[in-house]
This record gives sequence, C-alpha cells and structure tokens, in this order.
Amino acid sequence: MPLKDAAFFQRFKGLSRNVLALSAVSLLNDTSSEIIYPLLPAFLAITLGATPLAIGLIEGFAESLSSLLKLFSGYLSDRFDKRKLPVFAGYALASIVRPLLAFAGSWQQVLAVRITDRVGKGIRVAPRDALLAASTDPSKRGLAFGFNRAADHLGAVFGPAVAFLLLYLIAADPDAPSAHDYRQVFLFAAIPVALGLFVIIFFVREEEATFDSLVANPEPLHLSLRGFDGNFKRFLVIVALFTLSNSTDAFLLLRAGQSGIALHLLPLLWMALHLSKVISSLVFGDLSDRIGRKKLIFAGWLVYAAVYCGFAFVSGPWQAFGLFIIYGIYFGLTEGIEKALVADLVPADKRGTAYGLYNLAFGITVFPASLWFGYIWTSFGASTAFLISASVSVVAAILLLTVKNPRFAE
Repeated sequence: MPLKDAAFFQRFKGLSRNVLALSAVSLLNDTSSEIIYPLLPAFLAITLGATPLAIGLIEGFAESLSSLLKLFSGYLSDRFDKRKLPVFAGYALASIVRPLLAFAGSWQQVLAVRITDRVGKGIRVAPRDALLAASTDPSKRGLAFGFNRAADHLGAVFGPAVAFLLLYLIAADPDAPSAHDYRQVFLFAAIPVALGLFVIIFFVREEEATFDSLVANPEPLHLSLRGFDGNFKRFLVIVALFTLSNSTDAFLLLRAGQSGIALHLLPLLWMALHLSKVISSLVFGDLSDRIGRKKLIFAGWLVYAAVYCGFAFVSGPWQAFGLFIIYGIYFGLTEGIEKALVADLVPADKRGTAYGLYNLAFGITVFPASLWFGYIWTSFGASTAFLISASVSVVAAILLLTVKNPRFAE
C-alpha cells in the first residue's frame, strides 16, 4: 500500500466512539429505509392503486414536514443541552411505524405512516449532527461527517440488495410480487433500525451540562436568526437557492429509463450511485479538513451542474450509467462537507439550532424545486428542465464564493 494511502486510513483511527456508533446507527437505519423505498412506488401503484400525484404528495409532504421539525428539534437540543435523547426518540419512532406499512390498506394509510416516519427523521437529524460535531476534533470534522454520510450511503447499497434478495426468496414470481410478498419485506425492514437503538443506548455517550457551563451562558437561546451573523445567514440563503435546482432523484431515474436502461437494471443503477457516494464521501470529507470546505462545495455544485447538463443530452444507457456515478461524486463533495461547514460557521452552543436552520433552508425549497422541474419537463421538455436546473446551480456556486472563511472552526 502506498504511504499516502496508509496515512489516509490512519486518520480514521482518530474518529471518536460517538462518530463510529452514530455512523453504525445511520448504516442500520438507512438499510431499513432502503429495503422499503425501492419497492414502495410499485406497492402503492399496483397494490393500492395510488396515482402518480398521490405518490408525489406522500413523499413531498413527508419530507417537507421533516425539514420543519429539524429546526425545532435542533433548537430544543441547544435549549436543554440534550442531544442523545432526541436522537434515540427519532430512531425509535421510525422502528415503531415502519412495520405498519405491512398492514396498510390504502395510500392514505401509507401517507400517515410515511409522515410519522419522517417526523422521526425531523426529530433526530439536527441533534445528531450537533452531537457528531461536539464529538470530533475540528481538524477531523470533515472526515467525521464524510464517514457518517458514507455509512448512511452504504446502508442504501445494502437495503435494495436485501429487498430484492428477500423478494427472490419469498415471492413465487419476483418479477410480479404479490401484496403479501411486499408486506413480508416491509416487516423485515424493522429489524435493522431496531438494532440501531441498542447501539445508541450502549455506545453513544453525551457529556452532561455542568453548572459552570450554564452560568457561563446565562442568556437564553432563541429560535430565530438573530443570534447568527450575516455570514451564516448568507450561506443559508445560498443553500436555499441551490436547492431550487435540486429536484427529486425520481426524475433522474425517469431520464435513465428514457435513455434505454432496462427497468430491471434500475436497482443496480441505484446501488452503483450509492457506492460512488460512499467512496467520495470518505475521500472528500477528509480532504476538506486539509484544503477547506468552501472549495470542495463549490466544485461539487459545479459537478452537479455538469451532470444535469449531461442528462439534458443523454442518449444511451452507458452515458446515463456514467452520469449516475459522477452524480455520486457530487454528494461526496457536498453532503457531509456542508454539515462540517455549518459547525465551522457557528459557535458550539448554537449548533443544534444552526443545523435546524440549515435543514430548513434545504427543505423549504426542495419540494417546489420538484414541482417547477416537473412543470418545465411537461411543458417544454426534459432537456430544458435539466439545463435550467444546471444554470441555477452555477449561479448558487458563484454566490457561495461570497461566504467568508469560518470563525469557529477551532
């Protein structure tokens, strides 16, 4: 092994117990979630008779509600100086409600389950990210968040593989599963996330707030932007602008199908995308600790623009496959690194609220982004929709350069 590669892997030995434990929980939870997600649209459409509009409503409304809750959970975790409890509560809620999909008899019942599942996500994400930041040396913050994102994406590789293996073993005809087959798989999805709860209980540690720290910070926290400087506020606005270009990945899968990729190969395409995310999250998360976060996020947003330009003109299966691999690199350049940058931009006692605001900035525009993209696709064609999205992301990338260097990186 070359010396530089050995040094790269050596840096992982410095990751804290909390980072490793929370990353294991992310892997288990996403394995559970992705067992369900690839099968849910077919279950809704074929078994429950849901229309595409109903499917879009389920996912869009659930994700929007989740983003709003991240703001409040992050604020409350700062207010009461408690991170582990909301993290556990959020994952526990998911472990309880996901098996209920096996008993859903209508798309409205699926909507209720998905909303409750996303409520759990809204409760846990901002406190978890704040706990990750607090458990990591600033010199390895990018690596820690990249490692956590990589574990999450690895779960998205395992989940679809488990789902289709289960269907192969359970279903009489894996190409046309029955409602009973889907329900059995959904019940199995409860196991990985339940295991994650034991990891949180026994391996995640949180320092208790001391009397001295409370005296040193007597001013109560407020759920507003007033306690943050203009630099962080500017970053939030730019993230919201970029997210207007970031529509649902369902459009990419649709475009891949139009390019000639067979339907039975779409799960393989999805797994390849997440493998790309795993590798790039580890590599670029570590690199951001050395050369800075903003440069890599800027590059990532330009990669996103290039990928969307490619999808505007894609004409063959291998082109689409290659674009999905490059799309995974965009996630490695941005997803974990943006969260590390949030920790760099704000003081430690406001990180929960800051992560809530960051997720809100993302969440309030991700739903309208999909709506206007779908409208442009329908009215003017897919190429126009992809090119306009690419243009918006380039503008956001240029504006990102106006964000100043972090004040609280140490």
